[in-house]
Amino acid sequence: MEKKKTVLILYSGGLDTSICIPMMREDYGFDHVVTVTVDVGLPEGELKQAEDKAKMLGTEHYSLDVREEFVTDYIFPTIKANGDYQGYPLSTAIARPLIMVKTCEITEKTGAQAFCHGCTGKGNDQFRFEMGMRLGRPDLPIIAPMREKSMSRSWEIDYAAEHGIPIGQSKEKIWSIDENLWGRSIEGGKLEDPNYAPPEEIYKWTKSIADANDTPQDVTIEFVNGEPVAIDGQKMKPLDLILAAHKIAGDNGVGRVDMMEDRIIGMKVRENYECPAAKILIPAHKALEELVLTKEEREFKAIVDQRWSRLVYDGLWFDPLKEDLDAFINNMQPRVTGTATLRLYKGSCTVVGRKSDFALYNEALASFDDKSFNQAEAAGVVKLHGLQARMYDSIVKK
Repeated sequence: MEKKKTVLILYSGGLDTSICIPMMREDYGFDHVVTVTVDVGLPEGELKQAEDKAKMLGTEHYSLDVREEFVTDYIFPTIKANGDYQGYPLSTAIARPLIMVKTCEITEKTGAQAFCHGCTGKGNDQFRFEMGMRLGRPDLPIIAPMREKSMSRSWEIDYAAEHGIPIGQSKEKIWSIDENLWGRSIEGGKLEDPNYAPPEEIYKWTKSIADANDTPQDVTIEFVNGEPVAIDGQKMKPLDLILAAHKIAGDNGVGRVDMMEDRIIGMKVRENYECPAAKILIPAHKALEELVLTKEEREFKAIVDQRWSRLVYDGLWFDPLKEDLDAFINNMQPRVTGTATLRLYKGSCTVVGRKSDFALYNEALASFDDKSFNQAEAAGVVKLHGLQARMYDSIVKK
């Protein structure tokens, strides 16, 4: 019996990946299509919708629930690294490596002979997915129909209609939304205009300033070894904590990001994100680091965090340098143990307190009223401060 020609599609159930299914058969000659949906925090009901749609379109489908693993092995390391790229709390970017690890495992099970993804030639995900594909299964070719055919979103909508594929987008509401446990990204349509005010309808996790709580809310986050373990004294499992943080921040209008972003490929794009949990957990983590790390550690870690975030944004989660930076970050995290208190109000998040047994803070030394520090001893040091600058001024400028 002749072996079937099999392709595996990274399947979200959305427009791009759904039209890939008939394309693989009609345009690329595959007679067996496998679809894989990796649940890193899909909206309620979407996993079932993806399964039903894949079945309707005649694929061999696999659904994988990896939400717990996503929190402990990807979100928590991102918190430790204060993961942020140009103001974007890394959400979509940190989900891609886990998706690829799990998808590569399915290729072994199904005997797939090729990968297919729905990324365009302008976006970041082509880099992130294909890095994982080539790392896990370098022997398999990669097919990217949207990139190869330079399709427009309107063309895709028409193609889906012709093939009887149900979709959520329309030519009027053409938003492209990616959602996982750490954040939502919303792009496309009129949002591509940097001067277009985003409509309230694109938001799901955060209340508007008008609808947010009318009184400030203080929330205390407890960390152990750099990882959040409790909110307002209530210990929680990792997944539950992230969901609770989303709710608290979102109810106070915290977590919306509207920014100009420099993509991997070089173009500037307007991006909208909702990352309420990230917008309180990362500031809380930073506040504790400020309390327990030395001046030299803080300055160098800021450089490390920025480099770490850039690597992850660029799809290089498995790069050796990223592993090296993880080692540096993890070495100091045991001291990032304690609590940080935030005040949330109408979209703002302000640190109002921090406490740790590892605090490098001495109230007596810092107080203006304390006499234990002999201030007169500072006179000699102050005289030498800026010595070379003064020498330069006297020699070069005069």
